[in-house]
Amino acid sequence: MNGLRAFPLQLLAVGAVLSPLANAKATLEEVIVTAQHRAQSLQDVPVSVSAIGGDKMIEAGINRMEDLQAYVPNLTVTESGISTDIFIRGIGTGMNQGFEQSVGMYVDGIYYGRAQLARAPFLDLARAEVLRGPQNILHGKNSIAGAVNLHTADPTEEYEGFASVLYEPNFDEKVFDLVLSGPLTDKVGARFAARLRDYGGYVENLTLDRFGPQHDQATYRLKLNWEVDDDTTASLKLEYGQFDSLGRHGEVIRDDPSTSSTFLFTGRTEAEILDRTYFPPLVDVDTHDSVANNYQDFKGSSNGNYSYNDTYNMTLDVTWLSDAGNEFKSITGLMAYEYDDLCDCDSTAAPLFKLTLAEEYQQLSQELRWVSPVGEPIDYIGGVYLQRTDLTFNDKLIQDSEVVVQLLNAADFQDGGTRGDYDPNPLGVDPVEVLGVGDAGNAVADITAPREFTSVSDIASAFMQATFNLAETFRVTLGGRYTYEHKKGSRSLDLADLNGNSLPIGEVDTVAAISFAAERHNLKGERSETHFSPLINLQWDYSLEGMAYFTATRGFKAGGFDARSNQSPSAELTPANPGAPVPNRVSLVGTFEYDEEMATSFELGMKTGLLDGAAELNVAAFYTIYEDLQISIFDGTLGFNVGNAKEAITQGIELDARYQVTEYLSLGGALALLDFEFTDFKNGQCRQGQQPTSDDGLYCDYTGQSNQYVADWSGTFIIGYLRPISATLGIGATLDIVFTDDYNPSSNVDPRVEQEGFTKLNGRIGIGAIDQTWELSLVGKNLTDETVIVYAADTPLANTIFGSTTFTGFVEAPRSVALQMTYRW
Repeated sequence: MNGLRAFPLQLLAVGAVLSPLANAKATLEEVIVTAQHRAQSLQDVPVSVSAIGGDKMIEAGINRMEDLQAYVPNLTVTESGISTDIFIRGIGTGMNQGFEQSVGMYVDGIYYGRAQLARAPFLDLARAEVLRGPQNILHGKNSIAGAVNLHTADPTEEYEGFASVLYEPNFDEKVFDLVLSGPLTDKVGARFAARLRDYGGYVENLTLDRFGPQHDQATYRLKLNWEVDDDTTASLKLEYGQFDSLGRHGEVIRDDPSTSSTFLFTGRTEAEILDRTYFPPLVDVDTHDSVANNYQDFKGSSNGNYSYNDTYNMTLDVTWLSDAGNEFKSITGLMAYEYDDLCDCDSTAAPLFKLTLAEEYQQLSQELRWVSPVGEPIDYIGGVYLQRTDLTFNDKLIQDSEVVVQLLNAADFQDGGTRGDYDPNPLGVDPVEVLGVGDAGNAVADITAPREFTSVSDIASAFMQATFNLAETFRVTLGGRYTYEHKKGSRSLDLADLNGNSLPIGEVDTVAAISFAAERHNLKGERSETHFSPLINLQWDYSLEGMAYFTATRGFKAGGFDARSNQSPSAELTPANPGAPVPNRVSLVGTFEYDEEMATSFELGMKTGLLDGAAELNVAAFYTIYEDLQISIFDGTLGFNVGNAKEAITQGIELDARYQVTEYLSLGGALALLDFEFTDFKNGQCRQGQQPTSDDGLYCDYTGQSNQYVADWSGTFIIGYLRPISATLGIGATLDIVFTDDYNPSSNVDPRVEQEGFTKLNGRIGIGAIDQTWELSLVGKNLTDETVIVYAADTPLANTIFGSTTFTGFVEAPRSVALQMTYRW
């Protein structure tokens, strides 16, 4: 699809479009983008791209990446407890800190490939561009599913500024934006932007009597432009962001009775087991009553979650224009972030376990780019790119719960010691320790499982794209990027006490393996790989207002190392308990190193103007084959295993149109038809209760199945009405109709949590000055009050320990209406 471009937000502004209304003839405003590193009309770009004007993003309430998806069909952005995922056309990156996103995000030319950066709020953007399909030539670095380009606003030649305030009472949302811009000298201009946002949350935590997720966000940016001489300009951007959250938007949405043979669990849901289980002398569990809330109602039970994030960025852009019209550009980027998270990932009031997470990341990049002038027989874009990244990720499972100890002891006693080892201890104080049966829980009392993951990567690439203007109406573009990447990785996991002291090998290893699917390991790896990504594009201007194009390209995404698996790749038995006559050893097979993936894509598109410039219609059809698609799937217990699906195909048709019906009324919309199929994926993660199909008894066959976030159809229809009501005032109203068919929000595509299709309305009505000095508006989101599950997963430990099939879901916010006021000077 060629997207809604600037259309959705063009309609949402009151002042911005009132002044042109004096023209009797209704025409569409031209949209300029830099999707191909040069300023072009969007209708001339042979790329499936959507663009949204930055000046209007504040007015539409688009505060972050997740808000973009309402206006860009086939784009999905979701934030779960420990990750943020971006999908385009059914392709994205699963939850794993070892991954970089398959949809590359770029801010002023700097690559933001880490998932955590997608959570950062937007600030003072000039525009956002969403490119679909492999974008490995000009954008490179793993953008195998697409790219999101964010461009921040530049300093202005005249002094100006604006302040905007938004307040939403239902969720206690408060947003304040401030921009100051203008010249410091004849040669130097500056722009300062700040955004402060507080948010009270919409999911009630019944355990702690508060709402979440609560957000406290602050972002500050200073941008300086210097006209060095007539041919050279330099831009320096300094930015700091802090975005913290308390609580989550997750809750248990389904809880089926246990099928365990343990009589204390049989036929009872996880909520019932945790609420009250009594079997003296082994078990006396009585947790907070809120644990019984095991269905979707915007209420949950949790002992608390938080996420504290800090980001830093410095970008230096130097541009030199030669006498012949060639542009030479140097973009230097230094980017870093760090965060500390606490995840009560069991999503219940019962103190089962906690997970702490921390990550530190540094990235240094340098791009040198050459862009030739247009209008020559051959137009060129070429350059080189260097990047070094350094990542350290730590997480730690903390099991200090007496509830887990008691329930595991009871299960171990009834099952004859199968939850741990038969290891009689005549010197034991506890009778179950003397017997060696019924003591599995004791082995994991007050333990931690600390893990450290590191990854260092060095990248060097060169790219060139040339357009041959063979005739006035026909062009051929050839492109290629050669990339070399060297990566080192390590991952270690230990079993320790609460103070971090490593525990001796014993029954703790057996219980950790059986109930937590975790084993000690210490892994290191090193890999080097080279890729060449080619592209061919044909363009034909079949009329003065119409263009058709065909693109064939091959893209790559680098391999790497799994940060979140709790097991080693070896099938060797877990360590033997030296105190057990016959150790209860099991075989766990995890993952560490995964291969690169490759995409071969074909796209046929058409862009055409209609009705003497009053309307546009764009169509794109695509077919992409992914080989060795990187998959990270929750193992149903506590870890995430990375694998490569041998082959998958995504195909579909995307349409969009906009129509300036009259000088006051505008219509527009987009429709995406999508089909995704794993054509060869025999090593998928089994769902809860599903029997493995592989010969080794470890995996389930996903061949023939669809993927996460794939809806057969989705789209948006927008109505806008703007008109003056006096010589100085105007009014504006818009209605956005967002619709989708059924889709599955779970990474293992479990049909028990499928999200039903819905139609959601967003709207805005406002009044403002025609000279754009002030605006006052009401902004409504999800006015139809739809319940939307954006991510679902197996609830950790529910099936492993209790035998119950339980799911946790993350939900979008219900209906909200905010008051917004903007003043410009």
